[in-house]
Formats: sequence, C-alpha cells, structure tokens
Amino acid sequence: MTSRRDLLCDCAIAVLAAEGGRGLTHRAVDRAAGVPEGTTKNYFPTRDALLGAAAARMTASHAAAVRRLRETTPEAITPAEVARLYPALLRRAVVDDPTQLLAMAELYLEAVRRPGVRAALGRMAVSNARAGAGLHAAAGLPSTTRDAALLDAYYLGVAVSLLALPPEAVRELGLDDTDAVGGRLFRDAVPGSADGDEPVDVGGDERGHGSGVRPAARRAQGR
Repeated sequence: MTSRRDLLCDCAIAVLAAEGGRGLTHRAVDRAAGVPEGTTKNYFPTRDALLGAAAARMTASHAAAVRRLRETTPEAITPAEVARLYPALLRRAVVDDPTQLLAMAELYLEAVRRPGVRAALGRMAVSNARAGAGLHAAAGLPSTTRDAALLDAYYLGVAVSLLALPPEAVRELGLDDTDAVGGRLFRDAVPGSADGDEPVDVGGDERGHGSGVRPAARRAQGR
C-alpha cells in the first residue's frame, strides 16, 4: 500500500510532468493528491524539499525496476533480444506514457541549481548504467558501464526531442520511426552489437510503432 508520503511524491512527479517546474507548488500537489490544503507543506516544508523528495522517489522507482530487470533477465538472452528492448523502451516513454520522462526532464533542469536533486539523479544514472551493462554482458556483449551510460544519455536526448519537436521536424530529421531510432542508438553505443548479429525485427507496422519484443526481452522491460 502506498504511504501518504509516497502518494505526495508521485503526485509531485505528475504535476511536474503536466505543469513544469513553475507549476510545482504545495497547493498543486495537494489538489492532485486530493488531500487537505497544507498537507504537502507539512511533509515537505520547502520547495527544495519537495523537489528533492520527488527526485528521490523517482530514483527509488528506477532502482526497483533495475532489480526486476536483473531478476527477470533470462540466462540465454541474445544481443538481438536486448536490441529489441530499446525501441520498446523508447515507445513506452514517448508514446504510451510520457509522465516519467517529462518529470525527469524537469528534474534535470532543476538539478543544475539544486544539489539534492542532482545527487538523486546521479544515483539513478549510475544505477541504470550498471544495470544496462549487466544486461549487455548477459547477452555476451563487451559493453562497459560507460557504454551503457552513453546509450542512456542518447536515449534521453532523443526521447525529449520526440516530445518537444513538432511532428514535421521529427519526420524531416528521421526520428519518427521509433523502432529504427531505438535500434540505431543501441548499435551505435554498444560495442559488438552490430557484429554479425541478426537484423533487428521489431515486428512493427509501416509507421514503426510495432511491439515486436520477444517474451524474454519483454520480461526485461522493467526500467
């Protein structure tokens, strides 16, 4: 069962995604959570405290997803199956539910001036990169934490671009096919991923929005 504190943090993340950093106020979180006015301020007296708590909550959620990823990664996972994971992650973040991505983008901006938010995001980035490198190693790829971190940075930049740019610009830049873009990110960042591997067939339609992730890789989509 979600605690009151976690509920407020989840609502703060939703407010960040919907209203941006300027829209994140104690009252806005109270309204989103359906709690009496002043409740959020009782838990998080300052805006810095509220932002830090939201960043910590997101970090904890990602850490839980990383644990699921480790627990559900099949021993016989292949590079092709890992490659299929990244287009699926990109679609999920941009098309299915962009709440986490939008909130993370806002927190990244806040982190420039807020050490507590920066520290939380740093823990998240390191945890994600280590998990990615572990997944790649399970598939026999010579990937390091630095390689996985670069892939994550590519992924974040592309995902934000897909949300921020007008559709005509996305099409002209060749970013509208999320399957192709996700696969390209993986192949460009991860050593050995394009060496003699089978083509990445994500099973999508002509618009590039398929969900052709094999069951083994789909179980690993915890991040």
